[in-house]
Amino acid sequence: MKEDIISNPVSERTVLVGLITPQQPEAKANEYLDELAFLADTAGAVTEKRFLQRVDYPNPRTFVGKGKLEEIQQYVEENGIGLVIFDDDLTTKQVANLERELKVKILDRTSLILDIFAKRAQTANAKTQVELAQYQYLLPRLTRMWTHLERQRGGIGMRGPGETQIETDRRIILDKISRLKAELARIDSQKSIQRKNRGKLTRVALVGYTNVGKSTLMNLLSKSDVFAENKLFATLDTTVRKVIIDNLPFLLTDTVGFIRKLPTHLVNSFKSTLDEVRDADILVHVVDISHPQFEEQIEVVNRTLADICGKDNDKKMIVVFNKVDAFSYTPKDEDDLTPRTKANVSLDELKASWMAKLSDNCVFISAKEQTNIDELRKKLYEMAREVHMQRFPYNDFLYQTYEDLESDDTAPTSDKE
Repeated sequence: MKEDIISNPVSERTVLVGLITPQQPEAKANEYLDELAFLADTAGAVTEKRFLQRVDYPNPRTFVGKGKLEEIQQYVEENGIGLVIFDDDLTTKQVANLERELKVKILDRTSLILDIFAKRAQTANAKTQVELAQYQYLLPRLTRMWTHLERQRGGIGMRGPGETQIETDRRIILDKISRLKAELARIDSQKSIQRKNRGKLTRVALVGYTNVGKSTLMNLLSKSDVFAENKLFATLDTTVRKVIIDNLPFLLTDTVGFIRKLPTHLVNSFKSTLDEVRDADILVHVVDISHPQFEEQIEVVNRTLADICGKDNDKKMIVVFNKVDAFSYTPKDEDDLTPRTKANVSLDELKASWMAKLSDNCVFISAKEQTNIDELRKKLYEMAREVHMQRFPYNDFLYQTYEDLESDDTAPTSDKE
């Protein structure tokens, strides 16, 4: 397998490039670059500067226009930049032209995400899924790997060694993709058997945008030690733990986070991981309410869930607004006549509006500060109990309540005998 794209032990200095278009206004373009900077930081790169250009559509040759490309080239040369990252997917032709003009390494958002996935993958399952996604990404981009032989290529009668080598590489990669898919099918079969062996316990899956605190919440509810970090895609492998609330046991699953502009083939590669979401009885949608664009993140997750579970998904869901401790807003002065924005909305107002919108089927917490966790446990218990009672209408719970245990301890000895 090819080496990670960003593999130097010393952080690489990079610049980010995005576009402002009629479909992507300036505020959204800046927000996407904020996220791209976070991705770059997660991969180990240091962002030195951002470039934005207002255009109607991307330049088919170099993504940005000639003037902006010269501006980027000048900055790269003067500041010793070794990496340029573009916020959208680049074509084979664009990458080749950009590398020739800028003479540095060129990445787009997808290749950067793949690099992070490759670094984060720990188990054989995750590594196989990442490798499949990398080869699927590489396949249509083989041509630019052989640009040094382009003088040997041409039309009819001009198909030389370069073309032959490309076709050879294509067959090799297609063969690898086929073998990786077969390996993932075998893993899927094993995972399916594992899920069946878990019995009839209610299954609860944590879902949400990347870096919203799912793993921290998992550790808190299950009293386990799942890896959690303030980085994007800290979790790639699903982790399943048995949790008992009061007298009810259920299985809690932590899943990979979602993100905007996530390539379709990446979602397909992680099918076995996302099967945990499909098989869940209850989805706990974790949201970072301190993020300025949390509402858009909710939409991204809902669209991804629709792709995974189907548009007619009728799974029970609770929305957990996390990180209330990090929430902040700017109160408006009474004499301020400017239009009110989202930045002026208080936490109490958000609570009232979202609780009304979701029929009170949400809870506001801080997993880090353990704020309002009892209310979350209560809601989880109620939903899991409802599923359990539907599944076992004539079966008692597996565990006594704490009140029953206490009454047994205080009962007379003769009654126990």
